[in-house]
Amino acid sequence: MNATSSRAHTVTTISFKQIFTDKASGKVLNKKASDINLIDLAGSERAESTGATGDRLKEGSNINKSLMILGKVISALAKKAEGKASAPPFRESQLTFLLQNALGGNTKTSMIAALSPANINHDETLSTLRYAW
Repeated sequence: MNATSSRAHTVTTISFKQIFTDKASGKVLNKKASDINLIDLAGSERAESTGATGDRLKEGSNINKSLMILGKVISALAKKAEGKASAPPFRESQLTFLLQNALGGNTKTSMIAALSPANINHDETLSTLRYAW
């Protein structure tokens, strides 16, 4: 994100830690930790529909690339879950590298897609639905 644009991926991580202690001795018996990642992905867009040039075009291109890599990582993880050998390309994008533990570990993931009912956004809405599926 930068001073002249609101288009960015936003990642917020909330960490939870639970410590079980013996009340009598104060000794730590067990520790549990978990993270919740809340991610707002900037939407992809077609360059010709926005008329973007220069830095805005480069910014849109980088956003589209990170979304494409995220899709590749999710596909590779799905193949891996089916027992097929597949190495997720976590390092191809800063976004997927940052979310490596959240995507490839012992996790549960949900995706919420923002859609537009407007006719003018029909193609983007279909693309978003396919991506979120």
